[in-house]
Formats: sequence, C-alpha cells, structure tokens
Amino acid sequence: MTTFAVLGSGGWGTAVAMLLAANPAHRVRLWSAHTDNAAKLSAARANPRLLPGVTFPESLEITGDAADAVSGADCWVTAIPTTYLRATLSRFVSVRKADVPVVSLTKGLEIATFRRPTEIIGELLKTENVAVLSGPSHAEEVARGMPTSVVVAAEAGLASLVQQRFGTDRFRVYTNGDLVGVELAGALKNVIGIAAGVCDGLGFGDNAKAALLTRGLVEMTRFGVAHGAEPATFHGLAGTGDLITTCFSPHGRNRRVGYRLGKGEPLADVLAGPQIAEGVFTSKSVHERATRSGIDAPIMASVYQMLHEGKPPLVAVQDLMGRSQKQERL
Repeated sequence: MTTFAVLGSGGWGTAVAMLLAANPAHRVRLWSAHTDNAAKLSAARANPRLLPGVTFPESLEITGDAADAVSGADCWVTAIPTTYLRATLSRFVSVRKADVPVVSLTKGLEIATFRRPTEIIGELLKTENVAVLSGPSHAEEVARGMPTSVVVAAEAGLASLVQQRFGTDRFRVYTNGDLVGVELAGALKNVIGIAAGVCDGLGFGDNAKAALLTRGLVEMTRFGVAHGAEPATFHGLAGTGDLITTCFSPHGRNRRVGYRLGKGEPLADVLAGPQIAEGVFTSKSVHERATRSGIDAPIMASVYQMLHEGKPPLVAVQDLMGRSQKQERL
C-alpha cells in the first residue's frame, strides 16, 4: 500500500487525488487549506463547484489538518497555485520528512524571485527529490476518466516511480529528464493561452490563431533555451501539447481571461476571478526577465501590456501586426 498526500483541493489537485485513489493499492488523502472547505468536500463526497457531476471514490480521504494529511505518506503531491505555494508549504516544514518524494502539479513562476515551483519546494522542504508532472491535462477530463497523456520530469528513479504509480489505461505518463524545460513550458503556455483568448474574443479567424500558436511556441522555446531548457521539450507534451489544449479548450482559465479582455470587459472585472489564472502572474515575471535578458518575445510582451498596463487588446494586435517584416526564425 502506497500512501499519497495531495496538498491542494482545487480542480487539478482533486482530479489527481481521484486518479490515484482509484488504484486499490493506494491510500490517498486530499488536503484543503481551509477546514470548512474540507468539511464540505467530505460531506458531499464531491467537488461540485470545480468538478460538477463527479463523485469521489469511496477510498479518498479528505482532511483540513496539515499534520494528518502527510502522516505516514510515501509521496507528497503539491497542487497549490504558485502565488500561494511558498506561504502554504511553510505550514508543512515542521512535519517534512526529507526522504519522501514530492510531485509538483503547479504551473507558474513566482513573481518576486522567478523561482519555479520545484525550486520553491526544494528550498522550503530541503529536498532535491522533486518531480514535475505536466502536459495537456484539464482536470474536468481526468476526473471523468477521459484519455490523457502527460510527462513527468525528474531524475530517472523518481520519474520511473511516478510513471508507474500515476499511470493507468486512461492516464499515460511519459518521462523526461528536462525538469527546467517541462516546468517552464507549463508556465509559459499560460501566457500564450491568454493571447489566444484575446484572439477569440476579438472574433479573429483560424489564420490568426494558427500564427499566434506557432510564433508563441517560438517565443516559449527561445525563452526556455535561454534559461537552460532543451529545445525539444517545447515540441512535446509539456510544450506543444499543453499549448494546444490551453489555447482551444473552453475549460482553460487563461484562455477565458483573454477572451473576456477581447470582448471588452473591464480589466479589473476580468482579473477579479473567481479562479486563479496563473498566466496573469507569469506574464509579469516573464516580461521582467525577458526585458532584462534581451529576449525577443513580442507576443508575451503584448500580454503583459494588456494585463498590467491597460493596453487595449485591439491596439496590441495592431502593434504586433505592424512590426517590420522579418525572416522566419525558429
């Protein structure tokens, strides 16, 4: 019996907890940061707000107590938004066991430090035994058992362990040694996802969106390679795969933010939520780093300008299209 502690009861954390709990060889505890929410999830045996129509497996345990969640756990799975990751994980430092692996499901970058989620986890929990699981994987589909393929990046032993424990006949897990690339791809695609939503909100067609995804992937790759990633990673599940899902699916929070902006909704209303769109925060971190490093990323710069400087979406598009003609560079 392998015991998992899934930290974070959002849609993705809940879906992965359900996936793991479906295996009779697993014991799974899902931890919510709010005890009242934990009580509601436990009573309903469902997460109706985020995953309507899906019932928890009988074996899935729910708790709001941090010590109880990780007691005896063989593996921790963190599904906490980047914005809250450092503060939330601090609650677990005193009960951390250094030999227990941690699998991160978080996609984003910390604004103040530019730290990736696995770096924050390693720093706080004093461990290098960390993996990242990423790829095109909407919680709504995983929770319903729809076929999904993802990638796990870590050192070989941990990657193999995650592949074996998380993989099912409906959830295929590939391994990859490029942790930096997989993690950056998962963060950067959210910024391009916002741009795709703007494209849809403005009523543009297939031509515009195809160009946006193609050139957006170039920017993601360019940025990632400048920070130590392997270029091939961005053409795999963590890059191209997740980018496609994010830019086209109605489930995507980042695309929804862009769509609402493109439709002319006030920026303050769009950014008010209700769910966190990681790309909003990531766009700020990426823009600051790209500007400082001289990385050419005009699409991501435009997303930053729309979100943080109030630039009108149509003006942003016109400025992108009005740039000098260039040779295509990949």
